[in-house]
Amino acid sequence: MMKRTLFPALLNRFNKGKVMVLLGPRQVGKTTLLKECLMGKEFLFLDGDDPDTRALLHNAGTSRLKAIIGDYKWVFIDEAQRIPDVGIIAKIIADQFKDVQLLLSGSSALEINQSTQEPLTGRKFEYLLYPISWEEFEDHVGFLESSAQLEERLIYGMYPDVINNRHDARELLKQLTSSYLYKDVLSVTGIKKPELLQKLLKALALQVGNEVSYNELGNLIEIDKATVARYIDLLEKTFIIFRLNSFSRNQRNEIKNNRKIYFYDNGVRNMIINNLNSLDLRTDKGALWENFLISERIKLQAYHQKHTANYFWRTVQKQEIDFIEERDGKISAYEFKWNSRGKNKIPAAFLREYHATGAVIDISNFREFVRKQQ
Repeated sequence: MMKRTLFPALLNRFNKGKVMVLLGPRQVGKTTLLKECLMGKEFLFLDGDDPDTRALLHNAGTSRLKAIIGDYKWVFIDEAQRIPDVGIIAKIIADQFKDVQLLLSGSSALEINQSTQEPLTGRKFEYLLYPISWEEFEDHVGFLESSAQLEERLIYGMYPDVINNRHDARELLKQLTSSYLYKDVLSVTGIKKPELLQKLLKALALQVGNEVSYNELGNLIEIDKATVARYIDLLEKTFIIFRLNSFSRNQRNEIKNNRKIYFYDNGVRNMIINNLNSLDLRTDKGALWENFLISERIKLQAYHQKHTANYFWRTVQKQEIDFIEERDGKISAYEFKWNSRGKNKIPAAFLREYHATGAVIDISNFREFVRKQQ
């Protein structure tokens, strides 16, 4: 079993009088990780995907919860967003069952937060679990094997099943996108037209690394700008995509209010456009490298509690920086280049104006960017 970076952090939060909430896409290992944390403990497992479990917990008050929980000191509700009023149930357990540690997992920040935000205010620790990080992967298989698989991972991504079953990677990605993207997301979000979701996701996948216009997307798939914005917000809250906004301090010529959109996993992105060709046959190598590095950096920040604001930067003169981090008042700028020959440079004007540091990230130094430095 691949060791997950969050494992010790979760263990350290047990028995602190708070509900543990673990969010993330389906199939990234949330259930496996929480069960590993509960290894050796007698715990009650309640599956939110099971209709019987949902019926059992429907309108459950203190007395019924007492009967359900019995003598268990550990309770794990999986896919908790499927349980009606799960926030109220969690609040009752947190308040009335002081000797019980409750764990919730969920694949929709939208529904979990709607259900638990108010009832669990001040009563929860919340974590995000992503597809396998490069740091986790390299620690598990070693430097040489991970390096040998770099191009494969750029194509097929970092989902646990895809990594562990390399010969079936194409079929697994197909199942993942069809069952999760086009069924679960539709049921969770209430989107009524799956064909619009498919068109939007494909358009976003083809624009990775480029600035995105909601007006242009709306014209392309024949929906209004407000609907595009709502769909993108829902896709972000179900952990398919994430946004980067443009960096600006109101300096003249900087472009404000633009955004780029990336996918949490390269494999999902490539499956959406039905292109799993090798790198030597692709014209989007730069976009794959950029998406991989930024998604891996997001994982690193989250797992190691680096509280960071992330941006890109562009001017009307078309000077650009792929990725900017702002943390503790310090600004770092990064350019991404697959080939280490002929390196790009960070615009000197930006470094000077913001007293920023800069680096070009390529194959030769990317490990320093995507894993914690000892």
